[in-house]
Amino acid sequence: MGAIRFEHAEFYLDQGYRLQMQGDLDKAADAYRKSIAAHPLPEAHTFLGWTYSFMRRMQDAIDECHKAIAIDPEYGNPYNDIGAYLIEQGKLDEAIPYLQRAVRATRYEARHYPHFNLSRVWLQKNQLAEAIHELEEAVRLCPNYPAALKELARLRDEESRRARVAPVPPAAAPTQSPAGPATKTPQGNG
Repeated sequence: MGAIRFEHAEFYLDQGYRLQMQGDLDKAADAYRKSIAAHPLPEAHTFLGWTYSFMRRMQDAIDECHKAIAIDPEYGNPYNDIGAYLIEQGKLDEAIPYLQRAVRATRYEARHYPHFNLSRVWLQKNQLAEAIHELEEAVRLCPNYPAALKELARLRDEESRRARVAPVPPAAAPTQSPAGPATKTPQGNG
């Protein structure tokens, strides 16, 4: 009986994905819910969350990802998705631990995505070097990731531009006058 429920869950999961890719979000959400009812899979909760995000139902999307994590804490997709949803909400500091957890998840093949999303966080926090580092990691993991390659080139150009126009710090003021140590003033300060 369990194997049949699992097969039904996978069937509805696949159906939901096809419907989502066709843009039929309501029917996709229904299919994902049927998958979950047959046998709760972390993928179904994550993809239902993804569908909700397209519907601009961000809290529902995050809630579904938390359900996926409860089923399989080593499944990386929901961590990355929560991080991306929090970035969209402007909650950068809250997004960081989810994205870092996605990078460390043992069951996750697309680790380049959380690195890319971390670069978005660091860029918004005006930490260019950290953003570049995360993009370099994304490209190392997925050498043909177009978005990361494009953004990495753009940020390296920005880094180069900043280096060319960075003001030169003024020379440090001497601690002693050319004639030697400062003498005490009449008030006794020196």
